[in-house]
Amino acid sequence: MARKYACIMAALGMTIILIRSLRAGGAFESAILSAMFWALVYGFVGYALGSIARNTVDESVRQKLEREIAAYKKQHAKP
Repeated sequence: MARKYACIMAALGMTIILIRSLRAGGAFESAILSAMFWALVYGFVGYALGSIARNTVDESVRQKLEREIAAYKKQHAKP
């Protein structure tokens, strides 16, 4: 999940910067360098967000399974 978010955010960052630079009439070389830099920044942000999302989902599923297992054991406990 983290890599997917990183790729999406990097592509989004690069696209936004390229469009903004081309609309402003900037030089192609500076637009590419700026877009590459912001793609890296957005990629790191996307990776961090993806990692947080993955950990949140994993923890939620783990807690739900633990509750269900505890309820099952309580229900099927021998008196």
